[in-house]
Amino acid sequence: MSKQEKLYYRLLSKPKDFTWSELVSLMTALGFDIEKSSGSSRKFIHEETQAVLFIHEPHPSKVLKPYQVRDTIALLEREGFVK
Repeated sequence: MSKQEKLYYRLLSKPKDFTWSELVSLMTALGFDIEKSSGSSRKFIHEETQAVLFIHEPHPSKVLKPYQVRDTIALLEREGFVK
């Protein structure tokens, strides 16, 4: 199993310690580009489907909040990335 597959299944398990760097790694592997907005706002845009995930980069802790994990999973389900 590849690193990205492990991250994918880890995200789907809704862990309380999923980090920003793990999210960036997973989303880029799935074909998303990341754009910086003002402050800590970030936008993941899928190259082909143009699906967009707006999210704030967590700080000072780099651990995602539970709602950010849920929003990410919901986007991946809606766009057909969840198997």
